[in-house]
Amino acid sequence: MLDFPNFDPVALRLGPLMVRWYGLMYLFGFGLAYPVVQWRLRRTAPVFGPDQVQGLMFWSLLGLFVGARLGEILFYHWTDWGYFLKNPIEIIAVWRGGMSFHGGFLGALTAAVIFLRRHKLPGLPAMDAVCLAAPLALMLGRLGNFINGELYGRVTTLPWGMVFPHGGPLPRHPSQLYELMGEGPLLFAFLWLVKDRLPPGGVVAAFLLGYSLVRFLVEFVREPDSWLGLLALGLTMGQWLSLGMALAGGLVLARLARRGVEPAVAPAPAKPVQAKGKAGKKHGKR
Repeated sequence: MLDFPNFDPVALRLGPLMVRWYGLMYLFGFGLAYPVVQWRLRRTAPVFGPDQVQGLMFWSLLGLFVGARLGEILFYHWTDWGYFLKNPIEIIAVWRGGMSFHGGFLGALTAAVIFLRRHKLPGLPAMDAVCLAAPLALMLGRLGNFINGELYGRVTTLPWGMVFPHGGPLPRHPSQLYELMGEGPLLFAFLWLVKDRLPPGGVVAAFLLGYSLVRFLVEFVREPDSWLGLLALGLTMGQWLSLGMALAGGLVLARLARRGVEPAVAPAPAKPVQAKGKAGKKHGKR
């Protein structure tokens, strides 16, 4: 059994103001993702200048926050909708509740599409760039979950089980770290390897499928939400949402395959073969 590091979730105290590590992770994640998005768009859609990239990232981030909170309420607190309608301030009280990745993804996607259409910018290259960078932000988000000691796993006898502050006396799977690795560096490496082999929109499909696979598998060892428990077929809400996400990724991939679009970044042309002389020797420079 490993000892939980028991981090202080508050990174900085300024009088009554407390800056939490979890909030800082969003800021750090944005800082990591931004240059990746900018670099990718420079290669696949040069029409995006610095102002367009900043606008895309700002509205995507805003949509992520709004969608993540609404998704938490719609997906994970659907039995309490009446309470939230009577107390609408609780809808935005992120300090009292969680945030849903699936809702955040839908919110970011919606905000990005609105921004791109308003400014008449190409959508698929932009969404590919954002999805390519997303694992870097996800990695830091899961680190924030681990620091908070939340979203821990089910009870385990494995030697790396941890006793979490709010998880009772028994060791549990550090499922936040499983997701950190799977949704972060592993997913990023996969997307990086395939990014130039796929047509515009292909990275989006690969991200949807890759994230869904990781999340679906980790949910088997992650503690279900106590107020929801297991749903139909013994699956968690996170697994059902991931199945829907995987279906969307499969549909995008199938549509791209039918269209037969060329890769987003064309391969470098082959070097011309130099002519040979009669004796089989290459001609030198004249």
